[in-house]
Amino acid sequence: MLRIILFLGTNLAIMLVLSIVVSIFGLDRWAYSHSGINLQGMLVMCAVFGMGGAFISLALSKTIARRSVGAQIITQAHGADEQWLLDTIAHHAKNAGIGMPEVALYDSPEMNAFATGMSKNHALVAVSTGLLRSMNRDQISAVLGHEITHVANGDMVTMALIQGVLNTFVMFLARVIGGIVDGALQGDRESSRGGGFGYFIIVMLQQTVLGFLATIIVMCFSRWREFRADAGGAKLGSRAGMIAALQTLAGNQGNTSLPKAIQAFGISGNSGVARLFMSHPPIEERIAALRNMT
Repeated sequence: MLRIILFLGTNLAIMLVLSIVVSIFGLDRWAYSHSGINLQGMLVMCAVFGMGGAFISLALSKTIARRSVGAQIITQAHGADEQWLLDTIAHHAKNAGIGMPEVALYDSPEMNAFATGMSKNHALVAVSTGLLRSMNRDQISAVLGHEITHVANGDMVTMALIQGVLNTFVMFLARVIGGIVDGALQGDRESSRGGGFGYFIIVMLQQTVLGFLATIIVMCFSRWREFRADAGGAKLGSRAGMIAALQTLAGNQGNTSLPKAIQAFGISGNSGVARLFMSHPPIEERIAALRNMT
């Protein structure tokens, strides 16, 4: 429940801030002129919400992630296991050519790890206690290499950019189509100015449909970068360790309690939904790709 409240509260706060920005600069009045929808103004307004929301979420991602799972930053190692974890991540980060990320542990029986952050040199890598208990060090090293590869490849920024662009065009097209359909149904161009109840309903329906299509594109990219991260885990750790880690995860059936906003950056993903909406490829395909890797 706390995670849901945090997620909703954060998104509402972001939308409120962006709404104030739009209002202060008069972008809403520019988008809806007296003659109808101003396409240029509408595109700019939608870009503020779409791109702005995506990158504000990215900027807050480390804080949100830590609070969502209750992760504790390791500032000083307590015991040999934590020291090994810090040393291994430092070794992988150096080999990947990035700065040392923050390292965190969170208490959870699931086997998972994730990386997030605004840039390659200011990232966070978090590991569950369940993963540390369930895998050997060779497997864990490969998993950590997988997450470091996400950071080195700039996957978080790329995902935010793709999500922001798609959000922009989903909002823009939904409102343009809504104005056209509402105007045609009412037989009055004035209705296309937006603000009527019919226009609102049409926009919400269009935004839902277009949002599903946008999600398919985002998840397609997410699955592709998982193969790249697996290859990175095999390179920074070992191929045998990466394959063994995925085989161990297969027994976990991809279960995850990570918040939706950071599930795509975890090592384990839920494959029980339709393939088009999967953030991670099926584990057997990931293992096959590693075995065929030269």
